[in-house]
Amino acid sequence: MLSKTIFSGAATAAFAVSALSAQPATDQSITAPAPEAIVHPEQWPEVAFPTVLTEEGEAHVQALLAQMTLEQKVGQIIQADIASVTPEEVREYRLGSVLNGGNSGPGGDDLAPAEEWLALADAFYAASMDTAPGEPAIPIVWGTDAVHGHSNIVGATIFPHNVGLGAARDPDLIERIGQVTAVEIRVTGQEWTFAPTVAVPQDYRWGRAYEGYSSDPALVASYVGSMIRGLQGPPSTKPILSGPHVAASTKHFLADGATTDGKDQGDAAISELELRLIHGAPYLPAMENGVATVMTSFSSWNGVKLSGHRGLVTDVLKGRMNFDGLVVTDWNAHGQVAGCSNASCPKAVDAGIDMFMAPDSWRSLYNSTLAEARDGTISMARLDDAVARVLRVKQRLGLFEAGKPSARALSGEYELLGADEHRAVAREAVRKSLVMLKNNGVLPAKPDGHILVAGDGADDIARQSGGWTLSWQGTGMDNSQFPGATSLWRGIEQAVEASGGSAELAPNGEYEQRPDVAIVVFGETPYAEFQGDIASLQLRPELRRPIETMRRLKAEGIPTVAVMITGRPLYVNEALNSADAFVVAWLPGSEGAGVADMLFAGVDGEPAFEFQGRLPTAWPATAQHGGPTLFPFGYGLRYAEGARAWTTLAEDNGVDDDGSGGGVFFDKGVPASSWSLTVARADGSDSLRVTTVPATALSGRARISATDHDVQEGARSFAIDAHPAGAAVELGTHDAVDLSRETNGDVLLLTAVRLDAPLAAPLRMSVLCEGASCGADVSIAEFGALPVGQWQTVGVLLKCFRAAGADMTRITAPFRLTTSDAAQFSLARIALGSLSEADVIAQCPTE
Repeated sequence: MLSKTIFSGAATAAFAVSALSAQPATDQSITAPAPEAIVHPEQWPEVAFPTVLTEEGEAHVQALLAQMTLEQKVGQIIQADIASVTPEEVREYRLGSVLNGGNSGPGGDDLAPAEEWLALADAFYAASMDTAPGEPAIPIVWGTDAVHGHSNIVGATIFPHNVGLGAARDPDLIERIGQVTAVEIRVTGQEWTFAPTVAVPQDYRWGRAYEGYSSDPALVASYVGSMIRGLQGPPSTKPILSGPHVAASTKHFLADGATTDGKDQGDAAISELELRLIHGAPYLPAMENGVATVMTSFSSWNGVKLSGHRGLVTDVLKGRMNFDGLVVTDWNAHGQVAGCSNASCPKAVDAGIDMFMAPDSWRSLYNSTLAEARDGTISMARLDDAVARVLRVKQRLGLFEAGKPSARALSGEYELLGADEHRAVAREAVRKSLVMLKNNGVLPAKPDGHILVAGDGADDIARQSGGWTLSWQGTGMDNSQFPGATSLWRGIEQAVEASGGSAELAPNGEYEQRPDVAIVVFGETPYAEFQGDIASLQLRPELRRPIETMRRLKAEGIPTVAVMITGRPLYVNEALNSADAFVVAWLPGSEGAGVADMLFAGVDGEPAFEFQGRLPTAWPATAQHGGPTLFPFGYGLRYAEGARAWTTLAEDNGVDDDGSGGGVFFDKGVPASSWSLTVARADGSDSLRVTTVPATALSGRARISATDHDVQEGARSFAIDAHPAGAAVELGTHDAVDLSRETNGDVLLLTAVRLDAPLAAPLRMSVLCEGASCGADVSIAEFGALPVGQWQTVGVLLKCFRAAGADMTRITAPFRLTTSDAAQFSLARIALGSLSEADVIAQCPTE
């Protein structure tokens, strides 16, 4: 019986394998959803969490706890983002932790040099140690999303994202990646990484699916211990910081990879058996390897948010699995718990949360939590337990003896960032992660000929690295921000030229010299979290253009190799049919030369390296989730197998939508599917839906025409006359959309706009909720400061609309631009996006 067994050692991985083989995930007894989110802890495996503190260490924790004021205790369980807190405020509020979000950096610059990161770490440490007489000094701990290398730092080694590592089937490699990542984190003074992600994705429409190693729980479980040991070192009572290590965090507890329709922050409507056997399996090796922290998920299980689920957090994780570290929420996730807000959530503390990740809400949360502790809403016993867990992690790290970050081992050794030996591990990871799906004999290619490299992803390091790279979404970067890194094109060029051949880069495939072989690089563009959620398993239409290049090259008789950059398996039958060979590169990171290593023969004509990558999940035959499988889990060709005959695939995606995805409302002058562009009076009357141009509205005082942007007629121009009734340009839809999670996540509404004449007064923006006004207008002064005649992308935080009173859960018009004065402007694109994608960011109230 599981309730009678304590798991330790390799038995945890065996549990995942044996349990799942006994009842496979397709069995209805597992997949039938439970009607309630009630757990039965006695049915979960009990794990032997290792001893990681000495008796002296625990005594120190208890002594500190006895000396602390209530204010100090509350401060210790709150984590603020460095973009929203200063060292002086850390000193004043006695905060226990800071983090850097995806778009945060020293001085507001997420591309700040490594020296500034270390200097800021010193400043926060000094502030935390500056205490009033009689109060104990408790060092702060800094958490960072080093999810595929120390990926917030310019010049660091960027490893393949986890989906690619899952294809490698190499736990030893995973441990070495963890070791390198820990060393590079230590260089800039941080002590804690929010990794590894141990999700078991079941729906690859999910925008975070690439953060999971595999859809197979046994494969995921086989990696977890390796990564934790690489990051933290083997579990022991020796301080983590005494070695080249940092604290790790498994996330997101629990079943973030099982949400309905793959919706990020959604609901996992599954049975407890499936929850336990599939999504709980990776937490067994995490516990036995002494992971220091666990991060709860934004998502729900059967309708209950995980950050407020006492049964899972306290009874299962802490009680049954014997987890002895601290539990931290995700970014403002406590605000999504029923009955809570970002500013107050005693229910999360009661559920077992030990630290709130309250990036920008920390001040109000501190005040409310302090009041709730004083009036007994939060029990002193539970608060003391949470604080003790925070102190234990700090004691385990060795923070009380380590001194300031710059004085610690490895700190300031900037030559270790992207060091040759680190990049060699990353390049090996790239080689081992590649999966060959098709080869009619064109591979390995001879490198001494003329090689054409085509496709829009060939020379783009940010694109091949994906999300969580320098910026949150991984967007807004160019190759200059990746010193020492190698794009796929440069890796191929170097390999070819070293062998006496020549290479030509032509993204559109229009070559100057007829090639012996063409390599076409295509696939997804970067995304993270919910912005990566898609409606169907296919590329957006504009990302399919390189497939036409493949077809044309094939028609010209040129042998063609397709290399796909992607965070997930997608329907690409047209590309598979058109290319002579097809290789999935996943999101390989900074060492693009690892791809070239696999494509060419050596001097003896034999492959320089053998393919070993195998699919970490099934590859779809259509764009429909749950549809037929083209290649099964574990599929991957080898050179040793020789050329394979190819049967032409049906080119039917099997879905109705066009794959355009969410978050884009207006592009190239045209509304997205289900959205409408209208011009009306400011009060919404006298409305005209703009379907063709030129057009006139408002009895002739508003004129709409086509203008160029990137492509011919890729934008719409508006010439509006002054009038007391005003004018509104609006993008709307019939069915309300919920933008609350995007609002919580610091997403912006991005508008590609050109002023065609100076504005007489600022334009105002607002949103509509289910067709009606909701909230006040937000005046956007930045529109008036734009240079006339130049395209600029203006970003407005969705929080500005929420602060103005809008209910972001029921938006029918996310874009509404109004004016009573004369205005002439053009619009090309309106979409959700991140800070790095904006040229200008509106300074509007967000609270």
